[in-house]
Amino acid sequence: MYLEFFQLNEHPFRLSPDANFLYLSQQHARALAYIESTLWFTDGFVVISGEIGCGKTTLLEKFLSELDETVTIARIAQTQITPVQFLQGVLVQFGYRPFRMGKAELIDTIDRHLEDLLSKGQKVVIVVDEAQNLERNVLEEIRLLSGVGAGREKVLSIILAGQPELNDTLDAPDLVQLAQRTRLRYHLKPLKESEIGAYVRHRLDVAGAEGREIFDRDTFDLIYRYTGGVPRLLNTLCDTAMLSGFAENVSFITEKELRSAIDELQWTDYQSRTDRMAALSAGSMHVVTGLETLARLMVAHKDEPAVDFPVAQGRIILGRTGDNDLQIESKFVSRHHAQIVTYGSDSVLEDLNSTNGIYLKGRRVKKRKLKHGDVFVIGEHEIMYLKEGLPDVGAQEEDQNEAEASGS
Repeated sequence: MYLEFFQLNEHPFRLSPDANFLYLSQQHARALAYIESTLWFTDGFVVISGEIGCGKTTLLEKFLSELDETVTIARIAQTQITPVQFLQGVLVQFGYRPFRMGKAELIDTIDRHLEDLLSKGQKVVIVVDEAQNLERNVLEEIRLLSGVGAGREKVLSIILAGQPELNDTLDAPDLVQLAQRTRLRYHLKPLKESEIGAYVRHRLDVAGAEGREIFDRDTFDLIYRYTGGVPRLLNTLCDTAMLSGFAENVSFITEKELRSAIDELQWTDYQSRTDRMAALSAGSMHVVTGLETLARLMVAHKDEPAVDFPVAQGRIILGRTGDNDLQIESKFVSRHHAQIVTYGSDSVLEDLNSTNGIYLKGRRVKKRKLKHGDVFVIGEHEIMYLKEGLPDVGAQEEDQNEAEASGS
């Protein structure tokens, strides 16, 4: 019904990566050229980094979809692995079942397989997505994989794609040899404001709009304001706006439908979401207008004054860089380290595949429903979760001590 209503053949703003819908902005075209260069220069790595939702995976899908039968592809998407598991993963992509092989046998099998492909005039591309999660010993194994064996440099190309902390890892002193073998690096940024209209029209045309205007041009500024040009956020907002239009029997999306979608998503403008911590560090509490504060986070670091951060409905991203909702500046914190999702009266803490993890009561946790008074540790920072309307933990302990004293 949705597609028939808008006279489309496909969903134009789906979140899953689809090479057919790739919008080649100037920077995306350049990044794709860098990726394609791995087939010309097979003596180093190509590294593509970018924030969450900026189109890295879609670029890889586009590149891989255009390779012919002369190229063998090994794609590694699970990156929280050991060096042995990485080598096994590569061989699985080559058609082997290597799960009982030791490391030496794994390396020898890969080497012989590459030599065989070289003799047949084949090339091999190893693509590692979400590479920011790789342990350093795995990255070192990848470096060794690229440089061992006669003729291997003529057949093997390696692409590493990941979030910005991948660059920080590659710049570490103990990985200098890997950095030296990196031929090209490119960092994807969000789309510019001037590109929003072209992006929206492109995806609609691919979906079957054939040049028909479905979004009012006056909405593009507002779309940019609330998405910051991040393609994944663009897709979420535009799809929600079209669903709103469908529900209201409106086939031309104006500011009214767009604002209805923004309200449904409970979004504030992109800049206020990314600048929230900056406001706190300047000594002022930033509370999103119209959203009730349901809890707060007390962020403590050594002898520094604790920072009080409000928690409302929706999602809060915690990490090292300024584009997070709650910025925690520390080398022990990943760029996007964790998230807290709050719906109703419950808040759920979740690790975003960080390098150093989240600890609660001395144990590393992946996902946890927070309780009043929970203290979790990110790097060297302790963060206490306190629900609004309940007494502070210190006050509770004091009341309990007084009760015990009066009863003795």
